Amino acid sequence: MPAALLATAEPRRTRGGASSAVRYNRPRRRSEQSIWVPESLYRGDDYCDEAVAVYIKVSALDARRTWPASRPGEDPCTARVAELAAALGMSPSAVERGLTQLNRPGPEGEPWLRTKQRTHRGGDGRSALRYARLVPRDQAALEVPVRVAEALTPRRLRAWLHLARATAKGLPVTAAELAGELRHHTGKHAGEPLSEKTGYRLLDDLEAAGWLTLGRRAGHRARHAVTVNTSPLHAVPAAPEAAVDDSVDDALFPVSDLLPSPATDIHDGVGPADHDGSLATREDHSLTTDGRAGNLEIRRRRDSGSYRPRAVENPAGDTVRRAAQDQKRINNGGGTPYRGPGLQLSPRVWQVLEPVRPELPSISPYVLRRIGQEIGRQLSAGVGMERLTTRLLTRYSRLTAHGPAAERARRGDVGRWILGAGLPRHGCRLDSCEDGVTWATRERCHLCANIAAAAAEAERLAAEEARAQQPAAAAPPPEPPAPSRPPTTWLPWPPPPPDPGPVLPDGDEREQLRAAATPEAVRQALAVHGAPTAIRLYGHALVLPHLTKHHDEGTTAS
Repeated sequence: MPAALLATAEPRRTRGGASSAVRYNRPRRRSEQSIWVPESLYRGDDYCDEAVAVYIKVSALDARRTWPASRPGEDPCTARVAELAAALGMSPSAVERGLTQLNRPGPEGEPWLRTKQRTHRGGDGRSALRYARLVPRDQAALEVPVRVAEALTPRRLRAWLHLARATAKGLPVTAAELAGELRHHTGKHAGEPLSEKTGYRLLDDLEAAGWLTLGRRAGHRARHAVTVNTSPLHAVPAAPEAAVDDSVDDALFPVSDLLPSPATDIHDGVGPADHDGSLATREDHSLTTDGRAGNLEIRRRRDSGSYRPRAVENPAGDTVRRAAQDQKRINNGGGTPYRGPGLQLSPRVWQVLEPVRPELPSISPYVLRRIGQEIGRQLSAGVGMERLTTRLLTRYSRLTAHGPAAERARRGDVGRWILGAGLPRHGCRLDSCEDGVTWATRERCHLCANIAAAAAEAERLAAEEARAQQPAAAAPPPEPPAPSRPPTTWLPWPPPPPDPGPVLPDGDEREQLRAAATPEAVRQALAVHGAPTAIRLYGHALVLPHLTKHHDEGTTAS
């Protein structure tokens, strides 16, 4: 056993000293043993009903280890799940559900059971070791005989614990208060308290089983006086005097025919929940409780009126039998055929049913008689035949507007459609309103218009209120400032390239130009293009005299 599990398991104590910190469970015979059950386990909705019964049984089997005077090295509870289920009268899935909740930390932070899995050396599984946590002495608890958990179902056990607590404290209890303490733990009503009717049924079941003595209207303010029994008490009925009849052989009657059929317990079946247990959720109703074939479905007996079976000595003749469509059988599928009066409808009813006349042969006589009664009721109330005929014709046209396939699909149920959708008036509370239109004037009903406007306004206000209640969108966080840019350094604009000057002619043209050069052309070239260009055009010989002359003139002038 791991050290952590040993530390959390209930330590062994000797007499005196710290032994008064917990309530010990004395190991005794099963019929005499009692277990301390904490009040937090069976009150509230933290644990299911099965967890209470499982804790009582596991604590009883673990008492040999937790008792101070027990021998050292005593094993805890080693019973398998199947053995616990057989001892408590529950399914294995219910026991596993209770063990799962007990192994989880409760409201106090500690689980009520500790489980240690173990296996053989070969790898085969063995029964787990289960350690029960004892109830602290400073915590409210109730001492419960183990036989109560083995005899009662989990829900009745929990109800018995609540009644035992109320009896110990002298509190008057009603069926409604008892049902309010119990909860649904599975299904769509999980977490809700039981109904008052279920509380009455639990009281009656506990009283019938002998675990409760109920004084009707004998308590405070005409409440029931409840006395809880730790052993089932049953009144011994007087033996009936059997009539002596030598002509009857007792061996011809089986004993099962003389005993009442046992009550079916529906609190915990094969698979009480879809998340825990086997997948079998339906029972085989073809077998009775004693194994004989039969039908256990609930049905109502019809032994009066037109459903009364015919007397054997007075069979009905052929004149009493109607057509085959007037024979209606009882709900059991193979009973006596319907022998009531034939179908008779007034001409006014046939005139109203004129739009659906092709559908009438497929309607049973019972449904057709119901349709005739509904038409007669509306005609007697003042609704005209024309209005009923128009109503039925309009709605039947809408029904068959989707083609023959839809018509054939609805034909088998057209009788119920006439009763539920074809004949009822649709509109507001005004008798003159017909599908939102006033029948006499063929105008839109003002009351229906007001109702539609009010509904639209209410829907608009609800939408505005919903939008107003929605939290405003949070403003986006401000963006971080952009990093500072370095200062811009402007580079100087590059100087323009030097002017290449005019395009100089090539060698032949240059020779011709120099040959035809005159002093005026040379001086003009010097004035326009400058000395370097003029020298490239005309050469040094022609340009230098003019340059010397120009220089001398400039010097003299200065």
